[in-house]
Amino acid sequence: MACCTGRCALIFICCLQMVAVLERQVFDFLGYQWAPILVNFLHVLLLILGLFGTVQCRPRYIVLYAAWSVLWVAWNVFIICLYLEVGGLTKSGDYLTFTASRHRSWFLEHGPGCTAEAVDSGPALAGGAPDGGAPDGHVLLRVSGCLLEYPHLEVLHSGVHILLALFGFVYSCYVVSVITEEEDSFDFIGGFHSYTAYHSPQKVSHLQLKPVYV
Repeated sequence: MACCTGRCALIFICCLQMVAVLERQVFDFLGYQWAPILVNFLHVLLLILGLFGTVQCRPRYIVLYAAWSVLWVAWNVFIICLYLEVGGLTKSGDYLTFTASRHRSWFLEHGPGCTAEAVDSGPALAGGAPDGGAPDGHVLLRVSGCLLEYPHLEVLHSGVHILLALFGFVYSCYVVSVITEEEDSFDFIGGFHSYTAYHSPQKVSHLQLKPVYV
């Protein structure tokens, strides 16, 4: 009963994580953030393995999911530090796009209440482009009126993923421990300790063979 309850809870958490990461993947695709796209895809694969291991009672797959949960938490902590510009990180860098594009978070232009205005970057703007801007001679955006700035939205996203991953890690460890205990205490029929219980002792015949005379 305890194993069934823990497995059901872990399956529910994995399903929530799957919905959350697919939602995040959509916005990362819209923002052309290639590093998060790759990590999200890897997260989906490990979630599938975790679900399979939970349904089929395969501890190895659950342990693999638990180990990935630790790495997933570390990745989201990095994302939080990046958008909050902690430890010398800057959100205007190309850490998440592999320098393949100038795109930033999708919420930069489409956050709640945000209005984006195209601005031609001339010599006067050469000293610095606004957040999410482009180099000199290109069109950049000036965003204003946001009810919630895009770094805080990204931090909230990562916070939700960290919370779900922590719950998944705790329940995965619990399910693995329960499955292992049940396998160790299982009494296999025909085992060494139960051999005499399921096999009647062989009868010793006291009859002696005598020749039959016709």
